[in-house]
Amino acid sequence: MPTLSDDGRRSSALVTVDSLVSGYGRVPVISDVSLTAGRGEVVSIVGPNGAGKSTLLKAIVGVIPVMSGRVQLDGRDITNMRADRLASKGLGYVPQTRDLFDTLTVRENLEMGGYTLPNRQVAQRIEEVLEMFPALRPMLGRLALRLSGGERKMLAMGRVLMLKPSLLVLDEPTAGLSPALARNVLREHVRRLADSGAAVLLVEQKALEALEISDWAHLLVNGRTAMAGSARELLARDDIREVFLGQVSGEA
Repeated sequence: MPTLSDDGRRSSALVTVDSLVSGYGRVPVISDVSLTAGRGEVVSIVGPNGAGKSTLLKAIVGVIPVMSGRVQLDGRDITNMRADRLASKGLGYVPQTRDLFDTLTVRENLEMGGYTLPNRQVAQRIEEVLEMFPALRPMLGRLALRLSGGERKMLAMGRVLMLKPSLLVLDEPTAGLSPALARNVLREHVRRLADSGAAVLLVEQKALEALEISDWAHLLVNGRTAMAGSARELLARDDIREVFLGQVSGEA
C-alpha cells in the first residue's frame, strides 16, 4: 500500500481499525483495511463510487458484522459492539439517511440524543449543543420534517453530540445539499467538531472539499486502501485528483 509521509505530527490514536474485512452476507466488500484517527483530527475516507467507503463506516459502528480484523476505541475492543453500547463508550454515528426522528421537534430530537443522561443534565447539554449550532435555537419547537437540508444536518450532528462523543463517524454529511451549504457544513461544522477535541472519521462524496478540511486521508479502491497519508499531500497529486476525486455523485 503506498503511504504518503506524515512528518511525525500525528496525534496518538483514539480509534484504531486493524485489517478489517466486512461486507454483506458472506461476500466481503472491504478487505484488510487499517486506519487510525486521533483527537482533533479529521480523517477522510475517499475514493470512487463503489469503493466501500460507507461499508467501512458501517462495519466500524457495528451496523454490519466484521468478518475479521478488529476496531479499538481508546484502547478498548469495540468490534461488533451494539450501537447502544458504542454510544456509552464515546462513539457518535451520523448515518447518511434516517438520522433524525421526523415527527419530533428539534428539542425532542436533542433530548433523544441525550437519552442516557440524567434528566437534570439534558437541558444543560442542549444549551451546550446550541452554542455550537446557534441557528437551531429559534427552531427548537419545529418538527424535524420541516427543516431544510442544512438544518437537518446541523440537528443530526447536534443530536449525536448530546453524549459528548470522543469519536464522530460521519457518513456523507453533505448529501443532497447545495454546493454552498455543503462547503458550510464541512468548513464550519465538521472542522469545528475536530477542533473541539473529537476525532472525526468522514466519508464524503465531495472528496476535494473534504480533503481541504481534513488532516489525513485514506483512498479506497475496490474495497482496499490504495493510498494513505496527509490530506494536503493527497490533494497535491494531480493523478489522484483527476482519476479518483472528481465531483461525482452516487453511492459511496
